[in-house]
Amino acid sequence: MAPNTNKDPIGDLIDKLRSYLGFGDRLKNQSALPAKKRFSIWYFVFAMLLFSYLQPLFFSSKKETISYSQFKEYVEQGIAGDLVIGPESIKGTLAGSPKRAFATVRVNDPGLVKILDERKISYSGRHENRFMSSLLSWVLPLGIFFLVWRFAMKKMGSSMGVMSFSKSKAKIFAESDTKVSFADVAGIDEAREELEEVVEFLKTPEKFQKLGGRIPKGVLLVGPPGTGKTLLARAVAGEAKVPFFSISGSEFVEMFVGVGAARVRDLFSQAAAQAPCIIFIDELDALGKARGMNVMGGHDEREQTLNQLLVEMDGFDTNKGVIIMAATNRPEILDPALLRPGRLDRQVLVDRPDINGREAILKIHSRNVKLGPEVDLRQVAGRIPGFVGADLANIINEAALLAARNDKETVEPIDLDEAIDRVVAGLQKKNRVMNAQEKEIVAFHESGHAIVAESVALADPVHKISIIPRGIAALGYTQQQPTEDRYLLTRSELNDRLAVLLGGRVAEELVFNEISTGAQSDLQRASDIARAMVTEYGMSDSLGLVSYERPRQAMFLPESFSSSGKNYSEAKAAQIDDEIKRFVDEAHQRVRKILSEQRTVLDDLARLLSQKESIQGEELRQMMAAAVPGRASSSPVQPSRNTSGNEEKGTDIIA
Repeated sequence: MAPNTNKDPIGDLIDKLRSYLGFGDRLKNQSALPAKKRFSIWYFVFAMLLFSYLQPLFFSSKKETISYSQFKEYVEQGIAGDLVIGPESIKGTLAGSPKRAFATVRVNDPGLVKILDERKISYSGRHENRFMSSLLSWVLPLGIFFLVWRFAMKKMGSSMGVMSFSKSKAKIFAESDTKVSFADVAGIDEAREELEEVVEFLKTPEKFQKLGGRIPKGVLLVGPPGTGKTLLARAVAGEAKVPFFSISGSEFVEMFVGVGAARVRDLFSQAAAQAPCIIFIDELDALGKARGMNVMGGHDEREQTLNQLLVEMDGFDTNKGVIIMAATNRPEILDPALLRPGRLDRQVLVDRPDINGREAILKIHSRNVKLGPEVDLRQVAGRIPGFVGADLANIINEAALLAARNDKETVEPIDLDEAIDRVVAGLQKKNRVMNAQEKEIVAFHESGHAIVAESVALADPVHKISIIPRGIAALGYTQQQPTEDRYLLTRSELNDRLAVLLGGRVAEELVFNEISTGAQSDLQRASDIARAMVTEYGMSDSLGLVSYERPRQAMFLPESFSSSGKNYSEAKAAQIDDEIKRFVDEAHQRVRKILSEQRTVLDDLARLLSQKESIQGEELRQMMAAAVPGRASSSPVQPSRNTSGNEEKGTDIIA
């Protein structure tokens, strides 16, 4: 059968016109067109409509507008002709060479046609099609209003739009944006090893899937503030080379009920589209607090958001390659449903680093800092047990700033020493002037702390004694430096610590036969230690092996943020108070005997301290060795009496 060779020229012309204007098949798949090209089509249509509306105004022949009375005169004279009578206007020409076009507004004049017939003037009627003008009178203002509204919304940003409340506020880091790796993480080797399996799953999921294995859906990073939980999560994403969704738990909760749940759904839908990836929820306790903890009533928005999170985590397919990671320093208040198997079923402790970890962290943070050749980071790490990664980064930064302030080329050990003092004890107050009597009291007070610390067997060696005011209320301080990390304290060690704390108060009693308010913080700390020995550690012989205090609610927060419940009778409370007083009184008598025997050293040290304002621990040991024949000038290496479990910062500062 022969092909049909008949051509339809009109159809071909329409097809070409559609192709030229961008209609036809291209409009069926308009999303495939570039944005600029799609908009150019609508711009062209809008321009054509506007041109058709404005064309008569700018491109019509020039007409003379006359009044209706003048028009009647021209009709009476027979000059007007070729009239076109419309609903609102009358147009025509005036006789002459050349003819002149005119126009006038029509007036309700029933006798006009009769006059035209008498004068034999040719005329015709015209019906005006006002559909296009009426349409444009509505469409054009609406179009302008829409463009203005869209421009305003674009300027305000998507976060300010009314419809953006339900959008997730997670920050998305692409594979190339997450430049943190395990090489940037130190001091938490055990936690890193736990997360290496997650990295391997994200890189090679088929290795686990072929054997039917299932990676944990969620990983909860638990630890004190500043230990590097967020950094570790970013390192996992950086090692696996996957997108990283980062959001805080508080960003889900809003004043409008249901918004948080919508944001949870939006976050997980985005993550499923970007799989494999990592969702990291920081400060999970702001969102995942246990339901029913508030006896005054629930929080509908927070509970709905938590319920939606539980649903999304429970129904999430781990084979899609989406790993949920969260961080908190208050795991004890999380809802049990979050921690059950199938959700955040793997908990990784990110604890305070030991001395090796602190040294490694200091090396990482000092990579871009010019350190002097005499700087020993191992020695610096030994001085600050209990410090976390954020503290160590702050020390390096403070040392660099101090060196730059003094126009040094490199950071020297004295800069690091001053940075540690600034972080631990506070900013040095150079402008605070003490009178001679107060300065003498502070000198004897700090000398008493230092001498007792060097006299008892199980206390940490003294590193520095200073009477330079620092911080809010510290008029002086005695700094002890542990020799190694320890995780347990014996009763003898705690008794020695009580003695060191009371050294300043007893020195004032011996020298001045008077006491001052300077020992307030020492007495408070001594009372806390004695109470813990009696009520928590069972170290009282009379009360026996009974713990009278409930565990702290805040596991990784300082004791000031925690609360413990009373779990004993009033009679037992009186016995506990008597036993605490006995511990403190025994330490007081012991310290009084030590300082009475070392009175000469106490006077000499206080006098030297008043002159120099700051003395190193080695000078103190030399003075004590000279006063006591046969005593070594340097203390033997003693185990550290500070534990990360009982002290937030192991470097002991006694005011």
